[in-house]
Amino acid sequence: MKHYLLWGLLSVAAFAKVHYAKVEPYESVVLKAAVSGLVTEVELDAEGRTITHERVIALDDKLDKINLSDTKKSVVLLEEMLKLNEAIARSLKESMERQKGYFERISKLSTVSKTQKDNAFSAYSAAKTQYLGTKEKIISLKKQIIDMQYRVAQLQDSIEKKSIVLKDCYLYKLMVREGDFVVPGTPLARVDDATRAKLVLFLEPEELENISQKHIYINGKESRFKINKVWKVADEKFISSYRTEIYIPAPKDHFSELVKVELK
Repeated sequence: MKHYLLWGLLSVAAFAKVHYAKVEPYESVVLKAAVSGLVTEVELDAEGRTITHERVIALDDKLDKINLSDTKKSVVLLEEMLKLNEAIARSLKESMERQKGYFERISKLSTVSKTQKDNAFSAYSAAKTQYLGTKEKIISLKKQIIDMQYRVAQLQDSIEKKSIVLKDCYLYKLMVREGDFVVPGTPLARVDDATRAKLVLFLEPEELENISQKHIYINGKESRFKINKVWKVADEKFISSYRTEIYIPAPKDHFSELVKVELK
């Protein structure tokens, strides 16, 4: 009787170490809109295949492109105005310094009348005021150029975000259609990283003991894989178990195959 009880306990223990996991893509992400816009293009034929480099969704960016072109022209004009005013400032500075030198020379001469001295000071003050006014305009132009360049960057970023281009990923599903209007946060597409795969297990606390020393068997055969990630907080659904992930190469044919996993 004792032998039967021992055999039963061993069978339960062995069974507890057998898990079944689905071969899943390494990562699944839902892409969401970063800007508002009308959907003008959706490549429905791209669903269900790996995309090397292709635009799959486009939002209306006509006004952004017009605005970008005009803003770039404004930057060029402002830069030309800046160069012109800098040249004017150099000329005004020379005139101001001459007026200053003339005033300083005659201000100490007793043979020069007070009226001449006052006129010289007024001329110097006017030249200085004109020079400083031009310098102020130069500063204003530089600020406008910085603002315009920032506007250019904003428009370029908006245009880029209105074109959803996928590179080396699997397009599982497109969530919008042509004619839809999206706002920031609207789900656009689900994409998977199918370059590698993972197995998700939910292990009991006792199975986690010496987990790094255990060998992983896939469908009854010992593998070279290891436990890559273990959650320290119990799962919300499987409240007495801990989520664990094993990273494996991507399957040659299809994902979602159910495999048997044993930890020994």
